[in-house]
Amino acid sequence: VNDWSRPEAWENIRGDVATSTTLPPAAYTDSDYFFQERAAIFGGGWCGIAMVDDVSQGRVVVREIADTSVIVTRNNQGDLRCYRNSCSHRGTELVEDDGEIDNVLRCPYHRWTFDLDGTLISTPLFDTESIEDFDPNVFGLQEIRVGAFAGVIWASLNPDVPDLVDWFGDLGNRLAGYGLERYEVRRSVTVNVQADWKLLTENFQEYYHLAWVHPELAKVSKVDDHYRFQGPGRYCGQTTTPISAGDNDEWTTLQNGSGLSSSDAESGRHIALFPNVMLTLLPNHACTFLLEPIGPGESREHISWSSPHEPSPDDLDKLVDFWVLVNDQDIDICQKAQRGIERGRFKGGRLSPRFEEPLHRFYNMLADRFEGIDRCPKGDLD
Repeated sequence: VNDWSRPEAWENIRGDVATSTTLPPAAYTDSDYFFQERAAIFGGGWCGIAMVDDVSQGRVVVREIADTSVIVTRNNQGDLRCYRNSCSHRGTELVEDDGEIDNVLRCPYHRWTFDLDGTLISTPLFDTESIEDFDPNVFGLQEIRVGAFAGVIWASLNPDVPDLVDWFGDLGNRLAGYGLERYEVRRSVTVNVQADWKLLTENFQEYYHLAWVHPELAKVSKVDDHYRFQGPGRYCGQTTTPISAGDNDEWTTLQNGSGLSSSDAESGRHIALFPNVMLTLLPNHACTFLLEPIGPGESREHISWSSPHEPSPDDLDKLVDFWVLVNDQDIDICQKAQRGIERGRFKGGRLSPRFEEPLHRFYNMLADRFEGIDRCPKGDLD
């Protein structure tokens, strides 16, 4: 079994982009790599697990992080709370599916009950006086770090990772003018993909393929209108300025948000938030992908469309249909990449410094997490 925490495993991507290779092919196909990655990346840092709108007051959602079931809800003050999905009595699963709850979490087995801050408040018929050294305060729910950023709920099993603001560096300030807290999710879909999650985010991070894979998208997001949008932080960013209307105004029909800067009002931001969120942010809407690894060469996309103003049903359909067309093209090419790497016995390749520098940045963020290096990547202005 290859130990991917060794620096030697990553030495071919540690130089600058002009000298580096692509990721080792095993990173997309090997089961040993997959399980080590699950622990190092998804168990060891922050990962996006839901949209903020998924967890309104009085709701609970069930998600999985690195093979660990967690539940996310809000306490009575509206603050996000995340717990391991296991009763502190005998380990029973507390919540099976997303849904509505009252102001408590109650185990279905023996009715041990917890308030929404995780405190044990009831143990029916449990004779606590006959049990030596039983302290109810010790038997609350196991809390998981949780927070919100860019309309996404992020959670971390690791109590020692930096907070979300530090994790993403200057990105919060870069996005502040959009007022994403005013955006509401208008539609969501889930798509299964026969390709590794990294191929999906790598594809999102580069526009080298744009003209050949996306003839329709290339009319509204032209290759020559793409620029870097990169500061210090665990993200890979690019921008399209200006946004073009295309043949049918697919991206420009919805009403723009208010208070945008002149740059934000004419640009599209395409940001891969490490590790597993892809965000395209335009003046009038956002499209967010949460990537969920399922196994080697298999993943799931949770896609949400948000906007600051409620669109008409026809305009929303038009927008989503265009996105689905583009995403189907991306899925098709990523699945071909997966098959080529696996069945074609790919040995590894090289990167284009002009188009694929974000991939090199992403590779090094992966390597840092595997090696246990807590480093915020520098930006273009550093």
